[in-house]
Amino acid sequence: MTSTAQKNNFKKILLKWNRDKNSRIMPWKGEKDPYKIWLSEIILQQTRVEQGLDYYNRFVKEFPEINKLAKAADKKIFKMWEGLGYYSRCRNLLATARYISKERKGKFPNSYKEINDLKGIGPYTASAISSFAFNLPHAVVDGNVFRVLARIFGIKTPPDTTEGKKLFNALAEELLDKKQPGIYNQSIMDFGAVVCKPASPLCQSCPFNKSCFAFLNDQVQSLPVKRKKITIKTRWLYYFIPEHNGEIFIHQRIGKDIWHHLHEFYLFEAKKKISNRQVTEQASKLASGTNLLKISPVYSQQLSHQYINAVFIHLYLKRKPFLLKTGQWVKKKKLQQFAFPGVIRDFLKDF
Repeated sequence: MTSTAQKNNFKKILLKWNRDKNSRIMPWKGEKDPYKIWLSEIILQQTRVEQGLDYYNRFVKEFPEINKLAKAADKKIFKMWEGLGYYSRCRNLLATARYISKERKGKFPNSYKEINDLKGIGPYTASAISSFAFNLPHAVVDGNVFRVLARIFGIKTPPDTTEGKKLFNALAEELLDKKQPGIYNQSIMDFGAVVCKPASPLCQSCPFNKSCFAFLNDQVQSLPVKRKKITIKTRWLYYFIPEHNGEIFIHQRIGKDIWHHLHEFYLFEAKKKISNRQVTEQASKLASGTNLLKISPVYSQQLSHQYINAVFIHLYLKRKPFLLKTGQWVKKKKLQQFAFPGVIRDFLKDF
C-alpha cells in the first residue's frame, strides 16, 4: 500500500525535477489558448511528438483560430492531415471545430464535462485541456503516466484492464497538485517521455532511484504489465491504376474500413499473394482492350492491427469502362492534390 508520505514525496520530487531539470521544449507548452491545446492533443493522439510537431505548426499557421478551421473544406484538411494516420481524428477535428464555431459562436467550453462531451475527446484529452487552459484539477493518465506510476509504486495490475484503469486513475488523482494541475500534468508527462522511457530509461540519474520499486527490484523492463496482445491481420491489396488520355481513375473510400474518406485506385483485395497471371486476369475483367503497362513490387505499411501489402498495376485503357463510375478521372499531375493512405503515397513518389 502506498503511504501518504510516499505520495507527497513523489509530488515534491517530480515538481523539483520539472523546475530544475526539465528542458523539454514544445511550442504548446505553457499555452493557455484551449483551441491550440486541443489541436496539439488531437494531433498527438497515437502520434509521436517528433512526427506531430510540423503538422501542429502548419495547422496553427493556416488556421490560427477555430472559426477558420471550421470553415475549411474537408479536402484541404484531409490533405494537410495526410501521413498522420488514424483519420477518424481528422473527421472528429472538423466536426468539433464546426460545432464550436456554429453552436458556441467560436468559444471553447471551459468545464471538464463539456470538453469531455466533444467529439473525439476522451477523459485524457479533456483532462489535458481543462488543466492546461483553465487550471482545473483533473489528472492526465496516458501511457507515460501509466509507466511512471507502475514503476515507481510497483503496480502490477495491467493498465489495459478495467481494474487497472480504475487503480491508475485513482492514484493519479491523489497525486495531482490541485493548486497547479497544469504544471503537474505537464511535468509527469515530460518525465515519462525523457527519463522514465519505455526502453533505456535513465534510471541512474533518475531522482526517484532511491525509492522506485521497479529500479530497486530489477523490474524496470517488466512494468507496466500488459495483458492484451494485439493480433495483426495481414492484407493483400491489388490496386489497378487505369489511365485514359492522361487521366487516372481514383475514388474515395466511404466504408467503415481503414482509411475512411481517403482516396485510392480501383481495388481488388486477395486473401493471399497472387501470381502475375492472376493479376492479368483481374485486369482483363476491368475492361476490354486493356494494355498492362507495369506491375509494381510490393509496398507495405504497418497499421496498429493490420499489416498492409499493396501491389500497383498500371493499365492503359482505350476507353473509359462503365465499371468505373463511382469515382473521378484526374490528370496525373493533379493526383498530389488528393489525400491518399501512406502506402499509396509511397508508391506515388516512384510513379
